[in-house]
Amino acid sequence: MKSGPLLFTTPTTIMASPETLYCYHCGRHHPREEMRQIETKGGKKWRCIKSIEATKKSSVLRDAFGKTVTADNRSGNQTRIKARLEAERLTVR
Repeated sequence: MKSGPLLFTTPTTIMASPETLYCYHCGRHHPREEMRQIETKGGKKWRCIKSIEATKKSSVLRDAFGKTVTADNRSGNQTRIKARLEAERLTVR
């Protein structure tokens, strides 16, 4: 079985491809030029420049950034859930 890039998108993400990397912090795929590799306790991980810059700001702005990411993730999850439920509804008939 051949594996390829991920075949899904959400309104706030870019489809995974060889030119994109997954940001472990915000949970999205970004173009490679917007990413930096960060050393963590668990090893090296990719993180987007936007999330790195956000950590240098005040806690109020960091909280606002986190809430934005959470809202985007929640919206994407709801969209996927609705699509799955609709697909299941159509296959039951």
